[in-house]
Amino acid sequence: MESDQEFEPGMDLREKRKILYEGDRFAETEGLSPWRKKVNEVIFGFDTPAGRNFDIALLVAILLSVLVVMLESVSELRDQFGELFIVLEWVLTILFTFEYLLRLSCVRKPWDYAISFYGVIDLLAILPTYVAVFLPGSQSLIVIRALRLIRVFRVLRIAHCLREAENLWIAWKATQSKIAVFLLVVLTLVLIMGSTMYLIEGPENGFSNIPISVYWAIVTMTTVGYGDIAPQTVLGQILASVAMVLGYGIIIVPTGIFSVEVISAGRHEKHIEVPCSNCDLHFHERDAVYCRHCGSRLPRKGAEEVSESEG
Repeated sequence: MESDQEFEPGMDLREKRKILYEGDRFAETEGLSPWRKKVNEVIFGFDTPAGRNFDIALLVAILLSVLVVMLESVSELRDQFGELFIVLEWVLTILFTFEYLLRLSCVRKPWDYAISFYGVIDLLAILPTYVAVFLPGSQSLIVIRALRLIRVFRVLRIAHCLREAENLWIAWKATQSKIAVFLLVVLTLVLIMGSTMYLIEGPENGFSNIPISVYWAIVTMTTVGYGDIAPQTVLGQILASVAMVLGYGIIIVPTGIFSVEVISAGRHEKHIEVPCSNCDLHFHERDAVYCRHCGSRLPRKGAEEVSESEG
């Protein structure tokens, strides 16, 4: 999930995966000094005993740090164990800082890791404690470290979870432009609805300005309905009813767009590239014996080789 490249129209699942997962590019050790290679194998080499143990220890430390922040928010526990929580928080933060610096030092291109998904999360995970020195209370944001638990899928090798997460990310990348257009349309609608309601109801009915009215439109169209502002006139209530009905219709649009891409990714998952010797149709179901287009027998040996290489 590291690449910012866009998907081209008609690009198949394999090409999309190549963009998203170009191997573990940070595990490449060519050109590194011996000690950097060793550190890289431990930190990024999850398929080695040392790497696996490191990742497990890291996950335990992340869980402990999140637990400390949660317990510290309980006033009774803070009064009794406040100093212990502070010490644990700083010890864990220093360890995470050292780990982050090690990650930067043992990759071929430190800047690439720093701006990658995991690199940004690792940095955000250590900043709150240091910021809290100048802005007390901001250490509560340490819970962002929970995002680092995403690595549990890699550590525990939950292959099917990785595959499903991969499909979700592919679906998001493929639909983000459509959803962006959809959100622009929705923002335009709420602006129009809010402005119209401001004209209809006016300050005397709680719609004191257009931003407040736009807030009402967002709350209404998302079907949240706080009820802190409500139209009083008949015309305003009619407009509110239209906004509510539109809201129900709008909710299903991004869901439908995203669902189609997820289903498409899952459907491609069940196929492998085995070219038919007769009609040259390339993609067939994994357990197919005959071509689904012309009925010719498929070269099963080739299919098995492709299946093994993908696994």
